[in-house]
Formats: sequence, structure tokens, C-alpha cells
Amino acid sequence: MSEPRWFKSSHSANNGSCVEVAFAGDGVLARDSKDPAAGRLSFPFAAWARLLRSTR
Repeated sequence: MSEPRWFKSSHSANNGSCVEVAFAGDGVLARDSKDPAAGRLSFPFAAWARLLRSTR
């Protein structure tokens, strides 16, 4: 399996400290941009959409 393509929000802080996300299979992966090797969280698309709606 190839490494997912990670990206940051265009609204990230100047130092780049933020959450990175990647689309993978049937969901979304999230990780800490400052420590990408620390692990990642996996969300089904529906759960990711609910998370985004709740933070607006």
C-alpha cells in the first residue's frame, strides 16, 4: 500500500503547526503535523463530515 497524500489547511499557523489530513480508501486519516510518526486517527467519511459540521 502506498503512503497517503497528506495536506494541511490553508489556514494553518505560520509555523505550520496543525493537523494534516489524507483521504484513504473509505475514510479520512488525521495526524499531528509536528510529529507525523506519532500515529494517525482514522475516520469514516460520515464521521469526518459530522466532526467538521460540529466545529463550524
